[in-house]
Amino acid sequence: MRTITPISAALCAALLAPPLMADTSDQEVQRQLEELRSMRNNLEQQSQEFDQRIQQLETELYGESAPTPASKPQPGTSLGYRPGKGFNLFSSDMGEVNFGVFSYTRYLNQKDFDRTYTDSFGNTSNIDPRNDIQFQKVNMSFKGWIFDPKLNYLFYTWTSNTSQGDPAQVVVAGNVSYHFNKAFKVFAGVGALPSTRSTNYTFPNWLKNDHRTIADEFFRGSYTMGVWAEGELAEGVQYRTMLGNNLSQLGVSGTQLDDGLNTFSNALWWMPTTGEYGPGEELGDFAFHDELATRFGVHYTYSREDAQSQPGTDTVENSQIRLSDGTLIFQSDPFDNGTQINQATYQMAAINAGMKYRGWFLEAEFYHRWVDNFDATGPLPKDRLDDKGYQVQASMMAIPKTLQPYVAYSEIQGEYGTPHDLSVGFNWYPFKRKEFRFNVQGLYLKDSPVGYSSVPFQLGGNGWAFTTDMVLAF
Repeated sequence: MRTITPISAALCAALLAPPLMADTSDQEVQRQLEELRSMRNNLEQQSQEFDQRIQQLETELYGESAPTPASKPQPGTSLGYRPGKGFNLFSSDMGEVNFGVFSYTRYLNQKDFDRTYTDSFGNTSNIDPRNDIQFQKVNMSFKGWIFDPKLNYLFYTWTSNTSQGDPAQVVVAGNVSYHFNKAFKVFAGVGALPSTRSTNYTFPNWLKNDHRTIADEFFRGSYTMGVWAEGELAEGVQYRTMLGNNLSQLGVSGTQLDDGLNTFSNALWWMPTTGEYGPGEELGDFAFHDELATRFGVHYTYSREDAQSQPGTDTVENSQIRLSDGTLIFQSDPFDNGTQINQATYQMAAINAGMKYRGWFLEAEFYHRWVDNFDATGPLPKDRLDDKGYQVQASMMAIPKTLQPYVAYSEIQGEYGTPHDLSVGFNWYPFKRKEFRFNVQGLYLKDSPVGYSSVPFQLGGNGWAFTTDMVLAF
């Protein structure tokens, strides 16, 4: 029997080693491939579960037929429809374009109104009640981001067809913003002064369709051009602060503005129980909160106003300083003593508190306005106007996602009258979604101090107005 020498054994081992090592290496690669495939399958399963959860949450918020979220798009594709954003027209690694519309048709009947109105100085004006159908408003918006998801834009066209021929019957506006983080986002362009709850990013998520109580309308600021910042200071605590040109710039040219740049508006609000208040911090509880949601807010607005920089009386979303009997302080001889006011300082504070639970909603807002520091052509009967007011709104989801009756009341406690209004109405959502609804309302007015063509009340209105609106908003 031949013996195997150490040299022979070494040679055999060297010859056999490569195929053995190759077998071992192939097995390791195969094992890693199987692990990667398993990880990929697990990730796909988790992604599907995330999508299903998102779908469930959107259904709870927006209705039973909320669309299934689209998968992550390839560059140059669209995402379809998403509530709150509208239709995604384009999405890539360079930006995103979304398209939305707010529009409605309104039947308005004011035939119960008194035909005349007498102000606190004994001046009588005629009232021409309306009874008509209007394709009232079309608001088309494009929004998204470009180059960097933190660089956002919003551009829109806004028509008020009842204001045909007026300077701001068609508005083309928007803003550009940069979102540094949750606590600090900066905007420049056209925006609403956050003077009250209704001008602080709640539109069009109101109980009424596209109009406010007369107290809110009387005290609030409106849209202007400026810069503003907003963000979340802590969980459930948010702010917004704005520097603008004046209280209401729509329909006002740059040459009409003074050189002051001294309009400031600020809002701070807290949602202590749930940290949120529904989509768009809506008035009402369409979202049907299973946990009590609460919200508390404060607002303060200051503006040095000039007679030359006031919008027209029928300008869309117009906001002007009035006495509580409806008299414009910048009109010719407002106090009936031969004196004209050229400038005045407006200050207004508002506080609000609300709650919603399982379809029930209750909210109140209180206002206090001071107007003083008059620059006038002669003596005035008052050095300062001091007016207060409030509104209360309540609703319930009588049929979840379908029927929402509501009631609203407001009153102005002014030095030249105490007008008030009462609204009783309901919203019907035939598709169980917020994007399409019918609004039916009866509105009682007592000596309304506000009014223009795009709202259902007239200046001096006294009596009932009835509206039926078909609303589309996506």
